[in-house]
Amino acid sequence: MKKQLAAKLVERSEQFVQKRKIDDEKIIKKQKSLMKRKAEIVKVMATGNILSRERMDDQDLIYYHVHLKYFIRQGGHFYLEEEVEKRKASFFKGAVFEDVEVPVIYPKVTEDMIIKKEQRNEQRAPFYYDRLKAVRYAERWWNSYNPAYKKFEVDCTNYISQCLHAGGAPMRGYPNRSKGWWLQNRNWSYSWAVAHSLKGHLQTSTVGLKAREVKDPMQLKLGDVICYDFQGDGRFDHNTIVTGKDAAGMPLVNAHTYNSRMRYWAYEDSSAYTPNIKYKLFTIIDDA
Repeated sequence: MKKQLAAKLVERSEQFVQKRKIDDEKIIKKQKSLMKRKAEIVKVMATGNILSRERMDDQDLIYYHVHLKYFIRQGGHFYLEEEVEKRKASFFKGAVFEDVEVPVIYPKVTEDMIIKKEQRNEQRAPFYYDRLKAVRYAERWWNSYNPAYKKFEVDCTNYISQCLHAGGAPMRGYPNRSKGWWLQNRNWSYSWAVAHSLKGHLQTSTVGLKAREVKDPMQLKLGDVICYDFQGDGRFDHNTIVTGKDAAGMPLVNAHTYNSRMRYWAYEDSSAYTPNIKYKLFTIIDDA
């Protein structure tokens, strides 16, 4: 089975680069997104890691991770994008008959997780947001988990919060889970770990960690945050942190849950993407 999966990885890696017609939806989406940016993948490297094996009737189900490295050329510039897919391969009589990506299921937001605008300011010491430290942290932990923090099954917002804290953003609001932004004593605010709640906090906070919404992604700086509402229903599902810029000055981002680094910010190649997607673009404000 390992040999067959390895052959599948080689075949799929080649499809990202080849110009001939293919039927893999993700590869099609990625190639279209790159074409819009006048960019192309020149090489792909893939390594796999088997997570588990299940026997179901007369089938074998293999769940595995694939670490993909895309070498992308945009004009005269090159950069490396990386991501980790979770995939499921189905075997029948020793042969692969299905090999698909396992989609991320984002949790539903309940009413108590919605951060409401605070009525009065709290006095806190000023802070300086060190964007370089935030980005260094994002790069260090993009595909692993800092043991000093709790790991969540849907970890995107927890990861972004860690990056912001590494950059110097101060926690506040403990022990009220619906207030402020904090992690303490094995407990945490909704804004620390829930995508929609962090979006709400960035929109309304007037002290400590706070942000200003911008309309143009080119206005974002390293260490800034992008929030994603994939369905366009008003409930935000995902967050990323800006860790680079492409040749056109557009943001490249890192994320958890679907671990990725230096990914194009618009997520047009994501299995979660829909035509109704909405974004919130936040630049972090400090007291410098």
